[in-house]
Amino acid sequence: MAKKAVTAAPLIDTLRLENLVDGEATLLRAHESYDGQRFTASDVSEDDLSGISFTECELIELEANEANFRAATFVETRFEKLNAAIFSAPRSNLRDVSIEGSRLGSAEFYESTWRSIRFVHCRIGYLNLRGAHLQDVLFDDCLIDELDLGGATANRVAFTNTQVNTLDLTRAKLTNVDLRSLELRHVTGVEHLKGATINSYQLAELAPALAAHLGIVLED
Repeated sequence: MAKKAVTAAPLIDTLRLENLVDGEATLLRAHESYDGQRFTASDVSEDDLSGISFTECELIELEANEANFRAATFVETRFEKLNAAIFSAPRSNLRDVSIEGSRLGSAEFYESTWRSIRFVHCRIGYLNLRGAHLQDVLFDDCLIDELDLGGATANRVAFTNTQVNTLDLTRAKLTNVDLRSLELRHVTGVEHLKGATINSYQLAELAPALAAHLGIVLED
């Protein structure tokens, strides 16, 4: 008898940030690199920080509305209480990053690369991950109004105690994407659910959309 397939969980590395030096956010510059620093209660709103690189850093209570983090790199970095109505970091590279207790209106991460990423206690209006590459990502206790994974490639992505009101999977390529504990309200692109794991209740909820895609007529 064939073994029952088991959905692989995200592999999230534990962040160990020690002996950090206090940094000054007003000195941050685009395309520069910053290592082993802690930035607290800083405001970089509307700053051009494109191509900037952070390694083993903490950014606590960062105000970043309309700051430009295009093509930025964040490695072994922790955000706490990040706040931005518009957070712009397209084509960025994130590895071993934790984003905690944060509020983002529109978060633009399209065509980004994420590996070992954790969102905890976050509220996000629109999370744009179109065309992104996601590996080992966990959303824990989050509320996301709209999650756009159109054209994204995702492996070992999971949601716990999280609600997503609208999920767009159009042309997404999924592997080990665990949606079982996700409260789904509306899904676009149900034909691209291959590689996702759902529960029987979610299957019943998605049945009308799946039937419509397959051309099945439901009549009682």
